[in-house]
Amino acid sequence: MTSNMPIVSPPTPAPSPRPIPQYNPSSEFSTLLGPASRKQYLISILHECSPAELRFLSQTITPMLKRDVLTELPAELALHILSYVDDPCTLARASQVSKRWHDLVADDWLWKVLCDTYSFRADTEDKSATNLYQDDESWDEIDKFTSNSIDPWLTARDRLKRQELTSVSHWGPYSDDLLHPITQFSHQQYFRRAYGTMLNLRKGGSILHAHRMPIPTPDSGVVTSVALDTEWVVVGLANSKIHLFSAITGVLSRTLTGHELGVWAVHLVCRGGYWGRGDMDEDGYPDDAGDPVVPAALKIALGIDRRRRMRSPASVGDDSSKPSDICCTSEGWGQPNSIIVSASCDKTLRVWDATSGHCIYVLRGHTATVRCARVLHNRPIAVTGSRDSTLRVWNIQKGVMLRVLHGHTASVRCLDICGNQVVSGSYDTTCRIWDVDTGECIRVLRGHSHQIYSIAIAGNFVASGGMDTIVRVWDATTGNCVAQLTGHTALVCQLQLSTTTNLLATGGSDGRVITFSLRSFTALQRLAAHDSSVTSLQFDTNFLITGGNDGRVRVFETQTGAWVRDLSERCESVWKVLYKKGVCAVMCKRAGKTVMEIWTFKPKER
Repeated sequence: MTSNMPIVSPPTPAPSPRPIPQYNPSSEFSTLLGPASRKQYLISILHECSPAELRFLSQTITPMLKRDVLTELPAELALHILSYVDDPCTLARASQVSKRWHDLVADDWLWKVLCDTYSFRADTEDKSATNLYQDDESWDEIDKFTSNSIDPWLTARDRLKRQELTSVSHWGPYSDDLLHPITQFSHQQYFRRAYGTMLNLRKGGSILHAHRMPIPTPDSGVVTSVALDTEWVVVGLANSKIHLFSAITGVLSRTLTGHELGVWAVHLVCRGGYWGRGDMDEDGYPDDAGDPVVPAALKIALGIDRRRRMRSPASVGDDSSKPSDICCTSEGWGQPNSIIVSASCDKTLRVWDATSGHCIYVLRGHTATVRCARVLHNRPIAVTGSRDSTLRVWNIQKGVMLRVLHGHTASVRCLDICGNQVVSGSYDTTCRIWDVDTGECIRVLRGHSHQIYSIAIAGNFVASGGMDTIVRVWDATTGNCVAQLTGHTALVCQLQLSTTTNLLATGGSDGRVITFSLRSFTALQRLAAHDSSVTSLQFDTNFLITGGNDGRVRVFETQTGAWVRDLSERCESVWKVLYKKGVCAVMCKRAGKTVMEIWTFKPKER
């Protein structure tokens, strides 16, 4: 059976989609001629956009307009811009922006500028801050570094390139000629320590060690003198003993005994340094003439058998105007050990090796109590003043007296040094300026009406104070009195003079502390610091630290006179306070005992 089935035609395929013409706005925009037509075209588009679309455009355009100026500028200009940033926290945050910014902020010149801004004097001779500078070759490298100023306009790009090639370390590449690492001083690390110390001095710090000693008799435990550097704290007492503490740990290292009566003055000569004179000894004889008969170990301590380290000609400064240190220390002459000089009521001067504690010399010549003593910088020359009305000059490396300075007619109460000049104050109401090398009295300063108790010299200025309550400022060159400063109502017993800050600070038995300008000779700050006599006074650019018989140790801002804090627990009486590079020594009487506190304000190493 045949069936017919309808044949269905296949479906007609749908037409293929035609290509959608692509719109290229850039081609249309590029055909426009002139900036005016281009701006008109953009304005017309923006008028057609909704608020949401405008926000989208803003979010897209804003990142395209941002420019990293410091990255695109030459390194010299970028560093010049960053030098105007005086906040270290801002610089620290800037170093985290990018690697380029980090390299810029790490440039040592930038931190040198910041050290100058905060008046942080970078002392490359400070050996306690790091253990890297142990060999003579490394010290010579430091001398070369400090004698050449850093010029950002010429060397910034080279220094940044060098930082990218070397790791961040104190140690540089080894020298081809010497198997010693070449050391370079880092102002960035120095600023970090100094800034942290400044913050801790405002609010912080801790006691490294507190030593309490009973006082058998009322006067036996009195602290009469203190010397402080970054390694040692030397304390002289009225019971004839000298205590030597570590300035790093605060631990009592040893007690020096030998004086028969009370110790009135101590002075500490720091180890290292350089020989400040030529190839002649301080007594005028050649080097190989008349070495003293002392044990070999003590010869080494004095640097007698050691090759003299002369300061390189490129870094020689004007040593003739180097003032004394308020902390009763002086720079060494290249000897490997620190040296202690002590003066006593037993009329003797003793020279000690701080490392071993041995007494090297006992120097006799004075006929009465030796009241004051100082050692010149970079020279083994000590000058002493006595109640026998004379000053004497000693070579403490050879253990001999060089000359006697006659002129005063009463007890020599105080003295100070600056370069090769010594200024002395006496109970005969006069001050005298002496040449240490010749023994000549250069000037006699007359004007005080009563005994002189305090004196200081720095540059061309001499300041003196005493029982007449007037502070006189003298021109050391002419001997003329250039100013009479009033304000105290009792004995002026404390003085500090600084030509670096152009300030003179005075402390009196009336409890007042006054700072004067050396430019205008006017009082800048008048502080009622203590309720009784000021026993200690010390200042730098940032802080003024005082101690008094009212039992308080106080910290003020030098520039404004604002009170910062009271340091230490209040006691019966404060005898001495000294501060240096983050270490503070407080000598006081508390609960009937002699208390010696060693404070540290150094930031903790990370």
